[in-house]
Amino acid sequence: MKKVLIFLEELVEDVEFIYPYLRFKEEGFEVVSAAPKVKEYKGKKGMSFKPDKAIKDVYHEDFDCVFIPGGYAPDRLRRYPEVLHIVKKHYDKGKLVCAVCHGPWVLISAKIVKGKKVTGFFAIKDDLINAGANYTGNPVEVDGNLITATDPITMLQMTKLIVERLKA
Repeated sequence: MKKVLIFLEELVEDVEFIYPYLRFKEEGFEVVSAAPKVKEYKGKKGMSFKPDKAIKDVYHEDFDCVFIPGGYAPDRLRRYPEVLHIVKKHYDKGKLVCAVCHGPWVLISAKIVKGKKVTGFFAIKDDLINAGANYTGNPVEVDGNLITATDPITMLQMTKLIVERLKA
């Protein structure tokens, strides 16, 4: 069974967390959400979410895919060395690392975007370029084991690609 890790923090873009979480479960994958603490987190649109585990409890686990939703959560997530370690470790092992909207902020802080084709919400275009990424602005971008997307509208296309890659 494939394992997917989805990060969670305050002010996550609600749909960018809940849609992939449920969609990957629907495919039969083991899905684990992780946040700094096991407590209730509020999404940007007002939904409440409680993670399955604390980040410290998944630190040494291996996943087939790491997913970073957007909103303002990535700005908080990238402050945790444990998050950056998990993202970098999985990227270096060739596992899927996926980020949507503002999620690529975490990829920048994990130092894995230099020279890579990456997309994200237009507001972080300069951040990606300054980190050495080749920003495309495409709705969804794939560069090796890195999959990025721009916003909630692109989630259907993005999750379809992720599911296909996990099932291959």
